Amino acid sequence: MTAPRPNTSPVRLLVASTPHGAALLAAAADAGLLGTARERLLLVANTAPVPETVPAPDALPGFRPLRDRFGRVLSWNAALAPLHPAAWAPRPDDAPLWERQLRSLWGLGDAAVELVVERVEAGPGQALARIFPDAPLTVYATGLSAYGPTPGRLDPLVGTRVRRLLHPGLVPGLRPLLLAEFGVAAEAVPGEALRAVAARAARELPDPGAPEGAVVLLGQDPHAPGALPPGEEERAYERLLRGLREAGHRAVVLAPHPADPAHRVPGIARRAAELGLELYEPQGAQPVEALYERLRPALVTGCSFGALLAASTVHGLPASHGGTAAPSARAGAYEGGGPVPAVIADALLPGGTAPAGTTEPADTTEPAEPAEPAELAGLVRALAFCAQPRVNPGLRGETEHFLSAHPEEQVRRWFPRRLLASLALPGGLPAGLGPVVRSPAVRRAARRARALGRRARR
Repeated sequence: MTAPRPNTSPVRLLVASTPHGAALLAAAADAGLLGTARERLLLVANTAPVPETVPAPDALPGFRPLRDRFGRVLSWNAALAPLHPAAWAPRPDDAPLWERQLRSLWGLGDAAVELVVERVEAGPGQALARIFPDAPLTVYATGLSAYGPTPGRLDPLVGTRVRRLLHPGLVPGLRPLLLAEFGVAAEAVPGEALRAVAARAARELPDPGAPEGAVVLLGQDPHAPGALPPGEEERAYERLLRGLREAGHRAVVLAPHPADPAHRVPGIARRAAELGLELYEPQGAQPVEALYERLRPALVTGCSFGALLAASTVHGLPASHGGTAAPSARAGAYEGGGPVPAVIADALLPGGTAPAGTTEPADTTEPAEPAEPAELAGLVRALAFCAQPRVNPGLRGETEHFLSAHPEEQVRRWFPRRLLASLALPGGLPAGLGPVVRSPAVRRAARRARALGRRARR
């Protein structure tokens, strides 16, 4: 009698810190993009600054329909307590001890492990990549961050372990730049699978109480790069509500980000009441994609640019950034690639709040004309170089060509003159000073001056 062959399939650990991440992983599983595994474990991480005040993704409405895609659901917070999961990573000498501890705690034995994480340069993804040093990596992006640069130089021993980048394909035809320096292949999760997951979640949610066709107003993630400061965000909401009222809308569903502080909601409710708008606040933090499928809103607007593009591209709904893209892009931290999502939204979505089928102007910032695919790709790649020139040095030539080929006022719109000058790019300084700035000696002196300035500030 032949002895049974040992099961050599890996255990796949999938890490989700947001409901969007859990939904994308479920859609990827439905589309067959996660492959076969001995066991598929969902590791839930609550990375909010104060996790005790924000429900974990598996505690939110709409998670139950996703549950059957995973063998077990584990808690990263429980494994690390009392350490904070967003900021902690093991010291190199401690990583083997943590691996033995987690294998015992989660019943992994000596099975091979594969990791599917949202970020590999920080947070739970970075920690797990250190703890399981031989595990192949798949990285996923839930929104528009896939099109921006890798936020910082990644250790080559980690970057070369990344096999794939999964993303929702929110901008068809635009090639993702995240982890492109390691030759990582990008693969889009089919929109049909994403929409099917949202539709199933919608059937499980409590009634939001709003009429079908109401406007969905999206809140921003206050911890995202380029997030508007509280005062400016409140003014943006006020402009959006006023524009919706002037455009003839009457019912608005507020969909705050799960990490958004609750104290901002009463101010929005008061302003909506003053304008004569009916504001609905769904019970709990419902997944916004499920609201799209349940309400089929007449318009989706607000400050969450990935969710806006998802409404337009995946769910086939009218979407508008309502004039919030330009200030968000200008507030973006270029060092982290923050402006890219806002710039994409400004390039592809209208900025008004008029009902579908009308051209009524709204009280918002005028957006740029919709960009052609080649123009958008050039713009995004130029932004990527400016955000991370050390990560993407090969993009310098393309960036210089793009900036030289576009009028100065368009350059100023997204590229601060000071940033262009520091990188010796067109538009940063008057033309006569260009050869001086491009001098290697001058650039070395500038780098030394910046380093001394940083040390003095510290």
